[in-house]
Amino acid sequence: MTDLFGGSPETNPLYDDATDVQLLDTTLRDGEQAPGISLTPDEKAEIAQALDRAEIDVIEAGSACTGEGERQTIRRVTDLGLDATITSFARGVKNDIDLALDCDVDGVTIVVPGSDRHIETKVNTTRDEVVADTEELVAYARDHGLWVEVIGEDGSRADLEFLERLAEAAMDAGATRVCYADTVGHAGPERAYEVVSALSEYGPVSTHTHDDLGLGVTNALASVAAGADLIHGTVNGLGERAGNVALEEVAIALDHSYDLETVDTTQLYELGQTVARSTGVQLPPNKAVTGENAFTHESGIHTDGTLKDDQMYEPYPPEKVGRERRIVLGKHTGRAGAQAALQEHGFDVSDEELTEVVERVKAIGDRGKRVTDADLLAIAEEVQGTDRERRVELLNLTAASGGGIPTASVRLRVDDDERTASGTGSGPVDAAVSAVREALGEAANVTLESYEVDAITGGTDAVVTVEVEMSRGDTSVTVANSDTDITTASVKAMVDAIDRLLSVPGEDPVPLADD
Repeated sequence: MTDLFGGSPETNPLYDDATDVQLLDTTLRDGEQAPGISLTPDEKAEIAQALDRAEIDVIEAGSACTGEGERQTIRRVTDLGLDATITSFARGVKNDIDLALDCDVDGVTIVVPGSDRHIETKVNTTRDEVVADTEELVAYARDHGLWVEVIGEDGSRADLEFLERLAEAAMDAGATRVCYADTVGHAGPERAYEVVSALSEYGPVSTHTHDDLGLGVTNALASVAAGADLIHGTVNGLGERAGNVALEEVAIALDHSYDLETVDTTQLYELGQTVARSTGVQLPPNKAVTGENAFTHESGIHTDGTLKDDQMYEPYPPEKVGRERRIVLGKHTGRAGAQAALQEHGFDVSDEELTEVVERVKAIGDRGKRVTDADLLAIAEEVQGTDRERRVELLNLTAASGGGIPTASVRLRVDDDERTASGTGSGPVDAAVSAVREALGEAANVTLESYEVDAITGGTDAVVTVEVEMSRGDTSVTVANSDTDITTASVKAMVDAIDRLLSVPGEDPVPLADD
């Protein structure tokens, strides 16, 4: 294991024959088992399609044995005609395989007890019976044309001699592969390397790691170094307890450090966002690959260096994983960052004006506030003594969502006119945004890139701050607004962002003729 970790930017092979490593995604099964997550058939189909666009090799669509509702969902995925191999999780009983076959899957992952704790306490059986049952189940599944993977559950705490016996029996019965499972995230990389090395003597080996010790990726890489050629993972690291190994982190680690391509990495960010929206589990800002801060710079030293050389403080370009680099403003902002942000929005300032802008930005940051684009532009306008005439302003908003379809109406001042419009949506905020779009027409077509809500006070009269990022063409702007009502804060922030996007300095104003 002396060359386990690569010496980027040079890349080292994990082992001499590690030329083709594939990924199995279990977000729709193991990921959904995380507390509080329940995916609808539509959501599972959307995630499966996103996984397929990322060129994931195997998608575990669920557990057919769970119930008819789950089976309908699995059928929804198998009916999509995806390129990936679609599988179902199956316990060590024949009926689970029959239920999987009824869903028209390509394969099954058969899970049998691996450790004595599971054999004797959980299942109340013997090692000999586990081996015999596994041989019978594998032969049955293979006779029905299925791709078959056998997992010895709790493999990291199992007796290695028994795991080898189980693997040999499974492969002799016709299994496609066997899998090392660190079911409870118990082991370190030495154990993963030891077990996978032994199992690989009997045929193709997969690895299934969890992150309870923060070693999910490390154990996956150790498994590959030992001969595994298929890694189980979940998008965003979802899963029980501390979660499964994060699929996107494994993919970029193999790509960047070992020159092993497993997926279309440019799809990873959108894949992560799709899963976050569907599950309601938002990503920590400091998460690797897909976290909001992964390619965001505020520090003056880092910003200045990045603007001079985009590789200065980043291991790989953000575009590699479908991201864009962001420069944000706050207490650590330097002149280079502030000037770059102003130029992005069409503002030219003198050295003296830039100094004043930076001082004011730092003063806001010192108060614990994030400085949005709107804050920066307002500061620059004040420093230059220029008055910006608003083109769009919210005059009145009403919204209702009790019992029926959420509706909203708005009254806007648009240039010299007043316009009213109404809309419906999935909630009051969505309905209000629909009304704003209706009032402005196609000329103000903008895209909501991100939407974040933070409660900044407690109690029944809590004030919330809504921050939005919106774009029009190649121009984007962030705006924050606070109010006791989340719908009001949201709509005001969006209207302010739209107003900024309609009048970019140095560009002709967008016409807003009343359609």
